[in-house]
Amino acid sequence: MTEMNYKEAYEKEREKCIKLEDRLATLESQNADLQCKLDKIKNSIFWKMSKPFRVVINFVLRQKQRLERCDGLGDFLNSVRIKLQQKGKMKNYGTNSFPTEEEAKLQRETKFERMVKISILVPLWNTPKDFLREMIESVVNQTYTNWELCLADGSDEEHAYVGEICKAYQADSQGRIVYEKLAKNEGIAGNTNQCYRLATGEYIGLFDHDDLLHPAVLYEYVKAINEKQADYLYCDEITFHKGDINKMLVMHFKPDYALDNLRANNYICHFSVFSRELLEGTELFRTAFDGSQDHDMILRLTDRAKNVVHIPKVLYYWRSHAGSVASGIGAKPYAIEAAKGAVADHLQKHGMDHFQITSTRACETIFRIRYQVLGNPRISIVIANKDHAADLKRCVDSIMERSSYSNYEIIIVENNSTTDELRKLYKEYQEKYPFIKVVTYEGAFNYSAVNNLGVKYAEGEYILLLNNDTEVITPGWMEEMLMYAQREDVGAVGAKLLYGDRTIQHAGVVLKLGAHRTAGHGHYKQPDSKLGYMGRLCYAQNVSAVTGACLLVKKSVFERVNGLEESFQISLNDVDFCLKLRKLGYLNVWTPFAELYHHESISRGLDDKGEKAERYNRESEQFRKKWKEVLEKGDPYYNPNFSLDRSDFSLK
Repeated sequence: MTEMNYKEAYEKEREKCIKLEDRLATLESQNADLQCKLDKIKNSIFWKMSKPFRVVINFVLRQKQRLERCDGLGDFLNSVRIKLQQKGKMKNYGTNSFPTEEEAKLQRETKFERMVKISILVPLWNTPKDFLREMIESVVNQTYTNWELCLADGSDEEHAYVGEICKAYQADSQGRIVYEKLAKNEGIAGNTNQCYRLATGEYIGLFDHDDLLHPAVLYEYVKAINEKQADYLYCDEITFHKGDINKMLVMHFKPDYALDNLRANNYICHFSVFSRELLEGTELFRTAFDGSQDHDMILRLTDRAKNVVHIPKVLYYWRSHAGSVASGIGAKPYAIEAAKGAVADHLQKHGMDHFQITSTRACETIFRIRYQVLGNPRISIVIANKDHAADLKRCVDSIMERSSYSNYEIIIVENNSTTDELRKLYKEYQEKYPFIKVVTYEGAFNYSAVNNLGVKYAEGEYILLLNNDTEVITPGWMEEMLMYAQREDVGAVGAKLLYGDRTIQHAGVVLKLGAHRTAGHGHYKQPDSKLGYMGRLCYAQNVSAVTGACLLVKKSVFERVNGLEESFQISLNDVDFCLKLRKLGYLNVWTPFAELYHHESISRGLDDKGEKAERYNRESEQFRKKWKEVLEKGDPYYNPNFSLDRSDFSLK
């Protein structure tokens, strides 16, 4: 086939791929619509009324399935024991976590260098009596006492008791509770802004009228303000029901500040406290985003903040009841569009245009953001290879047949292959495809050195390290990664890698996870159909590292950190590379929207026996020594309440 005929054939195949990608996008949209309809059903009166019956039926079916799966009664009882242990752990995050009388006394008597005043803003609107009293009591009972509670009441005449209750508490507050009855209800945003007008504190806290605070939350925050100079703070939270914080529906253990997570999902949410200085020249809540005013505010203020601090403790209790957002976003559908608008406004202020924001299968307010790919930069795909012609062919053919992005080259780095079959394949590639190069690395296999050599031959602006045992699934995989790698603040970008049975092989790397306490893969071996912890398999997010099996990075950035560290011959070189990027201030991003199969370790085998195991142990020790301080601090994107022995986000 001549080069001209090849190009014509290639363009036809590429058009097919683009049509396929459009079809996939349409199916995703249809799936989102079906999910929306399902949520409407689940929020209907009939669905809620039938819950007791469904609970009983589901319980019976689960027990039947468990007994069928178990080899015997002992296995079944063991599974019950594990469940009970997990329940026991959950109790540690309810009232059992409250300070004892002695601890509370010590906290009240603590004198910080900065005894900042925190003004807590609570917009009131027809608040139920019990909810109102419990909310106020949770502030009154704080172990840190330099607080101010600002209450702006937009309740109607039928709920005049709201004002009466507030005034009674105000009379006994020694001036720490400020109450004002508003002439009219201005919605969440407007009422909160009226609260802010009453505030005199150096720091501002945002508190919902039907929720509760942990007694030590202000103490913990002021401690962080003094020790870490925090100007924006948030904590972990739970959703509870039936008026009892020990009856937990959802436990949200959050990562530290993560920009890409926040753009896709308002994971920060409660309990936001921030320096008043961050509001200079801007509004608190903007009424244009009523319903998602907190997401808009958090995006704006964290942009300005010098030190966003996450307190990894459950210090906020979000009440779930009919009509609250905690009971389901269907209660406030206008919040969905408001959230999209808030994210769009934020992105535009960062100079981004022509992006698309859509809801994901996780939740209507957890977003997939498609950014515009700027220009048509060339991507150099570097593939290390030894023998295994069939595996290499599957990988390369999947790139050529399924990729909608066309401006790429493939650099195969040959290392000590011996088969005639592979030599024949190399010859075929080089004769037919001018964009495929085969270069040779002499000497024993060293993953880092092999890839570094391949990069030296790269002509592209971007380097895509790719294992020979991968296979492309998503036609737009390169675009999905490139849209992040093109940003000035991003270092490495990784894809979602699946085993052949469509379980997760890679969804971002977690530091210290696993027996060696070096690094492991989050959500490992979980079905791809799952949403992940708090929907984290459904949106692009910041991670400490991504696997070198599929890693995209600017060539200039790759060279800036001197590529892969060749003393890590086989293992942990990719994690080491990502940590070098992080050290320079780059963000590493994992996206679930670039999917590939990873037929893992076909060409080199696993590092679990004999000499390979010894080498892995040596490289693990080297990694732990090199990154000792980083590892001691823990992975900022993996909450310290999670176990490091399991990859499923289980509690310690």
